Amino acid sequence: MADMPPPDSRFAFSNEAAAYALLRFTLGLNILMHGVVRLAMGPSVFAGTLEKGFAETPLPLPWVHAFAWSLPFFETLAGALLMVGAWTRAALLAGGVLMAVLVFGTALRSQWDTLGLQMIYVALYSALLGTLRFNTLSVDGWRARGSTAGAPHSR
Repeated sequence: MADMPPPDSRFAFSNEAAAYALLRFTLGLNILMHGVVRLAMGPSVFAGTLEKGFAETPLPLPWVHAFAWSLPFFETLAGALLMVGAWTRAALLAGGVLMAVLVFGTALRSQWDTLGLQMIYVALYSALLGTLRFNTLSVDGWRARGSTAGAPHSR
């Protein structure tokens, strides 16, 4: 087994912190890319596609339109925050609420396969939120170490 740096080393971190950072970063990258791709195609193109998909549901099309226009911007912001671990708790809570809204819409359209995939995202957001104490390799962790010597940041 390789020698590990002493626990008080500036570069020492636990396996849990590394695993948390990897999952948080990768989920953030996934969500960021959802937004970037939708913005690159043009928000109006994405909105039009979503409106067609919800035409046969009881949701008012102006609501669908407003949601479709805001979603790519939200995804880009939330994904970027998760990638760097800034305001992680707020980004995870907002992402979880967004997933609940998406699950609702997907259920209205009876797209059960897609809903199953969305539940995996819900599980990831929940797991990251429940293990937030390991969010030390992040902007939040860096800010916490600046204010309280070495204490993990849980916001």
